[in-house]
Amino acid sequence: MRSHIVGAVDESAGDDRVFKALADPTRRALLDALFVADGQSVQALCERHPEMTRFGVMKHLAVLEDAHLVVVRREGRVKRHFLNPVPIQQLSDRWIDKYARPFTRAMTDLQRRLESREGSS
Repeated sequence: MRSHIVGAVDESAGDDRVFKALADPTRRALLDALFVADGQSVQALCERHPEMTRFGVMKHLAVLEDAHLVVVRREGRVKRHFLNPVPIQQLSDRWIDKYARPFTRAMTDLQRRLESREGSS
């Protein structure tokens, strides 16, 4: 387990910040880059995304930090950025799973009924 992972954030305000951060395709691209190679510097992220200015990358990283999706650790003069998947999992648990569960349950029940009909034929 990574030592830099941040714990739970306040639910309502935290959810809003995470949804806002994930709504932008550029920020999702930065998260994808950190997923591939965690602990990157701003310079490394700029090199991966040459279409963005350094200021743009830093601005997007600040939003990701505010949402606790990125954790920063200083190593001398370099700031390393690490992906924190906890807020995304919390969103999934709180929103996606909650709404998907009834649909999944209905599909499982339908499958069981169809299989029992096939078996009794």
